[in-house]
Amino acid sequence: MERLPFPLGFSVREAEGLWSVSAAAAQAGELADLLVAVANDAVAVVSLETNSYLDEDWQSLRPSLIAAELGVPCTVHSVGSWASGTNGLAEEFLVMERGLLPRFLDGTWSPYELALVDVPVDATAEQLDELALVLGTTDMDEPLLSRLGASRVWFSGHDDCYVWVETRDPALPAAVLARLLTLLAGSALAERTEEPVSRVPEPEPWLPEQLIATAPHWIGALDDVTEDLVAIRLAALPEPWRLGLPFPQHADLTATLDLRRGSWRLTAAR
Repeated sequence: MERLPFPLGFSVREAEGLWSVSAAAAQAGELADLLVAVANDAVAVVSLETNSYLDEDWQSLRPSLIAAELGVPCTVHSVGSWASGTNGLAEEFLVMERGLLPRFLDGTWSPYELALVDVPVDATAEQLDELALVLGTTDMDEPLLSRLGASRVWFSGHDDCYVWVETRDPALPAAVLARLLTLLAGSALAERTEEPVSRVPEPEPWLPEQLIATAPHWIGALDDVTEDLVAIRLAALPEPWRLGLPFPQHADLTATLDLRRGSWRLTAAR
């Protein structure tokens, strides 16, 4: 509200072989490749709202019509009108091969609410109805994958910015954190050079893994930015970051992207 730059926010917790990540700021399409890398053979888009595709009444088009506009083949499963108004649940599911998800989220449009979960490629109508029932009856603070034995990743994104991920893959949280650092650095470089930065190197896995091993909750903000260097201040938090929570007076660490060397380093903050 004060027009301050949006910070990097990251929080992770593990319980009974499930990792839950809440994060900001990232668009769904910017994480699609990470999600499909750990998913089963198919992905079900179970909730979708957007202002990019509107009907004559200025309402979001049905997901199947959006997929048709984008030329993404998928099967459509009708959940029914009972799902209307249920948080995180649409009246129809789109089921597509996992490799098609980046094509569906191609960056030409923006969902302000999106939820998806991986499913078997041959999921039956009965299985999808069961999925809808689980989605509609799971509390917001209850791990969803604990009730979905076959699924490996659940994604929920809001306002094209806030991210919630559940996964059975222990490497995915660090991959998400690495992507958040890359996106923040890339946005700073794009603003400085006034040109899109298409290839910003991601940190090696050791960097986000070290951060997670140090603390589960982090906030990050841009520091010094030149044409060759981007520094991001990072501060560990006692609890997950929330909108309106300011950056602490002192950072704990600095992650620096060196474009000339094509690498990142992590140092104690000045």
